[in-house]
Amino acid sequence: MTKPLLEVRDLKKHFPVRRGLFRRISGRLVAVDGVSFEVRAGETLGLVGESGCGKTTVGRSILRLIEPSGGEVLVDGKSIGDLRGAELRSLRRDLQIIFQDPYSSLNPRMTVARIVGEGLAIHRLGTKTERDEKVRRTVERVGLTSDSLHRYPHEFSGGQRQRIGIARALVLDPRFIVCDEAVSALDVSIQAQIVNLLADLRDELGIAYLFIAHDLAVVEHISDRVAVMYLGEIVETATTRAIFDRPLHPYTKALLSAVPVPDPETKRERILLEGDVPSPLDPPSGCRFHPRCPVAVPGVCDRQAPGTTEIDGHLVTCHVVEKELGGATA
Repeated sequence: MTKPLLEVRDLKKHFPVRRGLFRRISGRLVAVDGVSFEVRAGETLGLVGESGCGKTTVGRSILRLIEPSGGEVLVDGKSIGDLRGAELRSLRRDLQIIFQDPYSSLNPRMTVARIVGEGLAIHRLGTKTERDEKVRRTVERVGLTSDSLHRYPHEFSGGQRQRIGIARALVLDPRFIVCDEAVSALDVSIQAQIVNLLADLRDELGIAYLFIAHDLAVVEHISDRVAVMYLGEIVETATTRAIFDRPLHPYTKALLSAVPVPDPETKRERILLEGDVPSPLDPPSGCRFHPRCPVAVPGVCDRQAPGTTEIDGHLVTCHVVEKELGGATA
């Protein structure tokens, strides 16, 4: 098996909560708490879960757009947590991000040529002529014409603006891109075009993606593996086919039961979760999903945090699944 391009080990991000006149720390918001996974070159890992579960924080912590509270991120086996200055700047050529909002992530005062070429200028790659040519080729590669280079973001549609964002991430020839809800703000027909574009670029250039989304149909289309996240923790990871054909964790089953089926003759039993997602300011004891879990065992799930076990190719964090199906501790 090939060595992972990216390894995330026990990643944590806790935000301090400040109150009062002197803004003293009165608590912490547990956004990400012990997340671990790996991504290989040319692979797409889908990261799914309800809004507020910490998906975006994971992506930004990996790139150190926000500093993690704990854990380790390794690229090619080398930890990047201690990198500073020129070393960190050099690494960011390999690690890029496509933001969720294709409008607010683009500077309205800059032309497309300046937006896309900014990274090349910062890293001082090539001459001015070479940079201009690289920008033109990249813009055309993502489906825009060279005429768009001297126009501004407000002159484009949402889908076109997202293509500009993709070109900006692509121009530095990265090896890994975080796609942070990259299609959620677009119309369905445009979503399909952008997802197909990302898949083509992956196959052509060997780029690895962390594809953050809440639309499971999109995730199924583009991902090789899927990690399901709930309240700051990953509860199940497996290949895309295994997740959609045989989900094991109760939360994964509930998510998939809500996916519309395109066949009106097919009936799917909907699993309705009771209550609201608990506050990350005060996560539940034991298994964090137990207050909403339809199969939770009193005295076990509410007291002891489950470990992660490997069962039939799935990495699952659940007392009930472990007891019923068994497996090896991961």
